[in-house]
Amino acid sequence: MIWFRLAILFLALLIDKAVGDPPRLWARVPHPVVLFGKAVAAADRRLNVPGLPPAAARSRGILAAVLLTVLALACGVLISAVFSGLWAIGLFMEVCVVAILLAQKSLADHVGAVAFALNEEGLTGGRREVAMIVGRDPQTLDAAGVSRAAIESLAENYSDGVVAPAFWYMLLGLPGLFAYKMINTADSMIGHKSEKYLYFGWASARWDDLVNLLPARASAVFIALAAWTAEGFAAMKRSLRTAIVDHGKHRSPNSGWPEAAMAGAINVQLAGPRVYHGELVNEEMLNIGGRRHASSSDIRRAIRVFDHACYWLAGFVCALLALQIA
Repeated sequence: MIWFRLAILFLALLIDKAVGDPPRLWARVPHPVVLFGKAVAAADRRLNVPGLPPAAARSRGILAAVLLTVLALACGVLISAVFSGLWAIGLFMEVCVVAILLAQKSLADHVGAVAFALNEEGLTGGRREVAMIVGRDPQTLDAAGVSRAAIESLAENYSDGVVAPAFWYMLLGLPGLFAYKMINTADSMIGHKSEKYLYFGWASARWDDLVNLLPARASAVFIALAAWTAEGFAAMKRSLRTAIVDHGKHRSPNSGWPEAAMAGAINVQLAGPRVYHGELVNEEMLNIGGRRHASSSDIRRAIRVFDHACYWLAGFVCALLALQIA
């Protein structure tokens, strides 16, 4: 029942925002995403054979994406069945599982650590902390580049780590949530265009693009609403305008939406040329009329907008729940 899932999701959003991921727990037991990663790594080892022609590598990559998705769906169905038989205990356990697979507090904490390190330790500390959350080469970044990278990661992962998991749980319950997290994990591990994964990872990358299509656009709306409550009405208009005009400048069909919305919300330029694994990626700046030199104070402003966006998402879920119950 949809109202039941909405109630669980609302509670999970509140718990995740307040508590996040307890590090002591994951020091003792593996995080579910780690288990998803092990499944992806196993598929990579068995199916991604070196020396395959491009067509064969792509076919095997499609098979891997299908098998991993089916595995995640099956696990979700099984665990849902177990929880439904446990009544109140099962309800509590499902709330906890959903909260674990959201990333509100942990994301804000990781990005906040970049701002703190920049202030306390300078560029060396900022580079160290930002390397924990982005794939680009931190040694190529100045202080403004570190700040932009942190803000971009915050905006992109608001979509990938908060809105999209909530969307797929709301739509399909635990099977949908597990499938999304598996697809997203596969994309991060094998969906990039390196020599090893150019063909094998093609299906995982395209599959991730598809499942993030609606959540990415919804995240831009929530960020714009958050800009209104955190920064003012003018910031909301700028956020919406930037998302609509500039999202297509991003290399990703989805990430441009939340990143452009955040760029407009705090009025800084994001994206632009950067280095990944020694290779320069040329990309246009988002919000070209904004300030070029971002700083740690802009990171903190972005976190404030992010926090408000999380509240808007929770409020939206609560409103849907009220409509279902009425």
